[in-house]
Amino acid sequence: MALNKFSSLFLIHIALLLSSCFAEDPFVFYDFEVSYITASPLGVPQQVCSFFMWLSSSFLLAQFSEVWSGIQQRRSSWQDGLPGINCPIPPKWNWTYQFQVKDQIGSFFYFPSLHFQRAAGGFGGFIINNRDIIPIPFNAPDGDMTILIGDWYTRNHTKLRKALDAGKDLGMPDGVLINGKGPYRYNDTLVPDGIDYETINVHPGKTYRLRVHNVGISTSLNFRIQSHNLLIVETEGSYTVQQNYTSLDIHVGQSYSFLLTTDQNASRDYYIVASARFMNESQWKRVTGVAILRYSNSKGKVASPLPDPPQDEFDKTFSMSQARSIRFRNTLAGYVFLLSELKFCRNKPPVTIGGKRLTTLSGVSFVNPATPIRLADQFKLKGVYKLDFPNRSLTGPPKMETSVYPGAWTAILISLDNVGVWNLRTENLDSWYLGQETYMRVVNLEKTNKTEFPIPDNALYCGILSKMQKPQDISFATSITGSRSKLLVTVLMLASVLLHFR
Repeated sequence: MALNKFSSLFLIHIALLLSSCFAEDPFVFYDFEVSYITASPLGVPQQVCSFFMWLSSSFLLAQFSEVWSGIQQRRSSWQDGLPGINCPIPPKWNWTYQFQVKDQIGSFFYFPSLHFQRAAGGFGGFIINNRDIIPIPFNAPDGDMTILIGDWYTRNHTKLRKALDAGKDLGMPDGVLINGKGPYRYNDTLVPDGIDYETINVHPGKTYRLRVHNVGISTSLNFRIQSHNLLIVETEGSYTVQQNYTSLDIHVGQSYSFLLTTDQNASRDYYIVASARFMNESQWKRVTGVAILRYSNSKGKVASPLPDPPQDEFDKTFSMSQARSIRFRNTLAGYVFLLSELKFCRNKPPVTIGGKRLTTLSGVSFVNPATPIRLADQFKLKGVYKLDFPNRSLTGPPKMETSVYPGAWTAILISLDNVGVWNLRTENLDSWYLGQETYMRVVNLEKTNKTEFPIPDNALYCGILSKMQKPQDISFATSITGSRSKLLVTVLMLASVLLHFR
């Protein structure tokens, strides 16, 4: 019941926000109400982090910061929402993120960046659409839907964090959620009775755009819809060459847009499945999210077994070939890239450093300083951080340790054209929490606002600079009803596009 209540209120707030948004508005405003609530997505009551909800007193003890995954933050690294850049929003305070999205389109999601809070939820999808005068490279779909998939634990995020701090693995997740809901009861043994599951309602003979995000902790998931093809059209802000897939591996942090054509008969409903990849299937059966695709003229419930996943549990070749098959629509033919420097990044299993189990990037485990790096640069503070990332160029073929897939490597070309401080990290939340990240500085020695906006007026100060922080009048940011309080995080976006939150 708690989850049902959350879902209904969440949608009401979104509807109110979208009703005030117009395509040509240069400014778009959204108010986020951040809270902890009790929900039971897998049948076990637990504390989860949500938006647009009343804030319980427990959250007032916690700091908060939000990441807008995939947003380029042109000239405004100040708004990136990471601890190496921003001080956390103090309890009971409000804060305004202000950034441009005018040069981007696509499907993205947001999530909290502190204290392992992403494992409690607090994430959601958002869409940056083309302006009406700019055509999209396919016919306008009949509907647009956001689908959030991700592994889930019934332990609270604080207990998960304590397990990592104690040098333990998190172990196998308790399940996979689809849009914050547990699996349809496809198996009476694996799925208890009474679990609320997601249903996607469609009409026959239509085409829908599905924006699928893996917002989980560490599990790669194979996404598929029974008896339907998925035509990929966009990934994380770039339109792709259009290709059909019967299923697609979506790794943590990845986002894809598919066109789904409802061209099957309506004799029954169809399964939507997100199941764990590269794991022992017999042991990980419970780590499967199941939703229902229901035609408006459906004649009955689904009764068949789940559609099969790829049969390559111990062979990554299929998944790697699938990833290589995804191509952007734009072409780089005729361009010549001059490489100025190569960096060698090695990924290895966790190691023990100073008696603690930590993860590393090229042998370095990162610890965020009390004073964010960007603030330290702004005020020319010494000794806050070290420029000691290993500076080793690649010689010969790339080494096996620079892997995306186990036993593989990848090369990433970055054009350093955006001044600021930027985070480089693994998307797996447990590895990120244990130190597998670093920061990159892009510097323009010429003092000009043309390449980077000045420090915002509402910048927060902490660490060495904490004395610079002025008290905030929180009377307008907090309202009290009985024992409950509300925290508002306002987002201001300078946009020449229509932006939706989902």
